[in-house]
Amino acid sequence: MSVINRVISGPPRPGNRLAVARLGATEAWDLTEVWEMSGRVAEYLLGLGVRPGDRIGIVAANSLEWVLLDLAALRIKAVTAGFDPGKFDATGADLMARYGLTVLFTDQDETAERVRPITALRGLPPSDTDLPTMSWKPGEAPALKFTSGSSGPAKSLLASAGSIDSSLAAVQDMFAHGPGDDLFVFLPLSLLQQRYWVYSALVFGHDVTISTYEAAFAALRTARPTVVMGVPGFYETTRAHLEARAARTGTLPAEAAAEVFGGRIRYLWTGSAPANPATLRYFADAGLPVFEGYGLNETCIVAKNHPGAYRPGSVGRVLPGKEVLIDSDGVINVRSELPVATRYEHAEPGDSEKMFRPGGIVRTGDLGDLDEDGYLFVHGRADDVIVLENGKKIAVRRIEERLKVCPAIEDCVVTNPSQRQLVAIVSPAVHPADPELVAAALRQANAALENDEKIAKAVLADRFSVDNGLLSSQFKPRRKQIEARYRSLVIDPEEGIRA
Repeated sequence: MSVINRVISGPPRPGNRLAVARLGATEAWDLTEVWEMSGRVAEYLLGLGVRPGDRIGIVAANSLEWVLLDLAALRIKAVTAGFDPGKFDATGADLMARYGLTVLFTDQDETAERVRPITALRGLPPSDTDLPTMSWKPGEAPALKFTSGSSGPAKSLLASAGSIDSSLAAVQDMFAHGPGDDLFVFLPLSLLQQRYWVYSALVFGHDVTISTYEAAFAALRTARPTVVMGVPGFYETTRAHLEARAARTGTLPAEAAAEVFGGRIRYLWTGSAPANPATLRYFADAGLPVFEGYGLNETCIVAKNHPGAYRPGSVGRVLPGKEVLIDSDGVINVRSELPVATRYEHAEPGDSEKMFRPGGIVRTGDLGDLDEDGYLFVHGRADDVIVLENGKKIAVRRIEERLKVCPAIEDCVVTNPSQRQLVAIVSPAVHPADPELVAAALRQANAALENDEKIAKAVLADRFSVDNGLLSSQFKPRRKQIEARYRSLVIDPEEGIRA
């Protein structure tokens, strides 16, 4: 039986729990209780007229109710459409119409027809009827998910049950989650992959703790998880916090990390954006290995480092059921035995044809190569290749990573307004920034770069963040927005820090 069908086939074994950790409070339920409550929600949805194939929208922060709705939808073969409250500012009525929703649940103040408060799902009476027996075929889609692109409106696609199942099975083979494990999830449950860990807990018998980004640091110490799922930006912030604590108290990095993470970490998971090699080394030295991976919404997980198969600088070996093909332009193409989708549901004309190719192939737009042992190395976006006036092509990610080795630089974007020289737009790690440290970072990077790759100057930006529009919801720099906002500084010959 597939993993996704094992999720809905019956209650899990007792003894493992789901916890929801907020600032100042944690609630926990045995997974058998979660299963029983999801049945109540499923019956409630059927009473609202929801039928197989109908779409249930959720606009809410992480909560028990979020989990119950998603599991209930799986159990009646409805489609979950999760909306990140920070990314979708449309009204409930607009979301209903735009995405063909049958009902929308929210924790916001909404009164539109067929929009329901998510809090109504607490305290539902016990189910007095048996739910119909359901199963998902590999090509059927339990979720409508949205891209996290750095520009333009969000695109949506229907994610197949087969792609979810193959990803869960591959991850379990690599990491063997089971009794004694507690997976800590604080990214929005609107991201389908974050819901994988609830499915994993139900099937493979481990704990899972749900929190929020705002509560993550406070919750980690009391939750004491064995695995943390985080984006690179989270580990950058954590590293800065640990370094500051070590400097203040004289504690060793491993001791400071144990205090923050609770002392039970088996490994840390990251992906969705390039990780800073210096940060990966920092955590490894502290006894907390961070395993980087690679995947897109359109491909699911493609490659992943894991215990016993780790190569620094790579995003891991390609997973079973996936094939990586590097085209003549150096762009990564991914063929999946069980594709996530073959087209977008909501996108601009031509977007599907650019991304999805015949035969289950997705053109990622990322540059990369495979080594002789099958490890994948990603070198940045094809769109981020700069062409100088002499015809030289420069892949800027490698240069940016060299700069981010400097503790004074949290993030950066390299651009070339004149096509003659490169300029780094720097998001400082601390404020006020130290120009001398930034200048030293330029000198160190330039010493290892070819002449055409050398950075002429750096300009200091505000710290890149989601709130100021310079990072995407997945904490990736919004390159075009950053370049536009700081263009006047970039082109001004009197501005900037030089090596």
